Amino acid sequence: MSGADSSRLRALAALARGEAQPAALLDLDALRRNATKLALAGAPLPIRVASKSIRARGVLRRVLSEFPAFRGILAFSAREAVFLADDGFDDVVVAYPTVLEAEVAEVATRVRRGARITLAVDSIDHVARCARVARDVGVRLPLCLDLDAATHFPGLRFGVKRSPLHGVDDALAVVAAIEASDTVYLDGMLAYEAQIAGIRDHVPGQEAKMVAMRAMKRVSMREVAARRKRVVDAVRARVPLRFVNGGGTGSLAVSKQDGSIDELAAGSGLFAPGLFDGYAGLPLEPALLFSLSVSRVHDATTVVCSGGGYVASGPGGPDRLPTPVYPEGGALLGHEGAGEVQTPVEYPVGARPGLGDVVLFRHAKSGELAERMTEYVVVEGERVVERMPTYRGDGACFF
Repeated sequence: MSGADSSRLRALAALARGEAQPAALLDLDALRRNATKLALAGAPLPIRVASKSIRARGVLRRVLSEFPAFRGILAFSAREAVFLADDGFDDVVVAYPTVLEAEVAEVATRVRRGARITLAVDSIDHVARCARVARDVGVRLPLCLDLDAATHFPGLRFGVKRSPLHGVDDALAVVAAIEASDTVYLDGMLAYEAQIAGIRDHVPGQEAKMVAMRAMKRVSMREVAARRKRVVDAVRARVPLRFVNGGGTGSLAVSKQDGSIDELAAGSGLFAPGLFDGYAGLPLEPALLFSLSVSRVHDATTVVCSGGGYVASGPGGPDRLPTPVYPEGGALLGHEGAGEVQTPVEYPVGARPGLGDVVLFRHAKSGELAERMTEYVVVEGERVVERMPTYRGDGACFF
């Protein structure tokens, strides 16, 4: 993955100085280039936009309207799906199970009004809850089966712990529960191979480990593809499926080769956050950065920025911290990191910014920055052209 060049970062920093701090800057030109590259990587399959990596209705709408390869939304919660459906978004698949019956009822009410929202399930109990609520609301509710896409090596689970449905028998047991109900039906399937899409191919200083990781990814992809095909064939022999979704930003090129998949999913690649550096064959560029003001000059090499403790989710470690990218040469302090109210940044002699200047950072993950910001300041060329509210700016918080 290539970073933004110095001249572009300098231009973004100049625009950031005119904003209240902290500010999130969305480079529309970079976003468009990333969307084009993702579409090419996934072609000929369509890509469902993973909304957790965006969290702004304006960005979702722009991507879906400007790029025909992107179709539908892969949402992260039922309340989010309702929020989007009420704003006119169509074909929203909630990728994680919904267990609160009040939230299922909100979805069922929208489906009764004509919205297309599909809820993920991976157990008979999930099915029973959805069926019970759908009966109360008086609607037939679409569901999708979430398949475990981790590979189980001897003594090692390579992948995330999501669905417990690993094979054909597991899946068909839940399908039978869906078939037994007259208030729900099977609409599709999900199988997200996180260990392929979410693990980088290259990490500086860890090449020996990454050689082994790349080998495991290759073996895992073959295993997942074969198992997913068996499950999809078995399910389709009993029930027609509107879609089978798989893959993610980091695995579009390989996941699309799996003949059992009808569509892919991607979101993070649109913004290209720090954790997406190191993917082979995916030359994306940072499209979303944030700026902090320099509120103290500590010494000849260190400044202190206000705020900045925007740490990414996942296993705790230095790679979950934001990265200062402009002025160039800055680094967080190992014993302080990024703080709730202040973030020190150290520079080479003669390179540090001054009091009142701004420092640009990249967040480690996509979408999570929106939980700290009320808007994205949209930049096109050398101008601020729009301000897009994030979910937070809309007064919405789903987790």
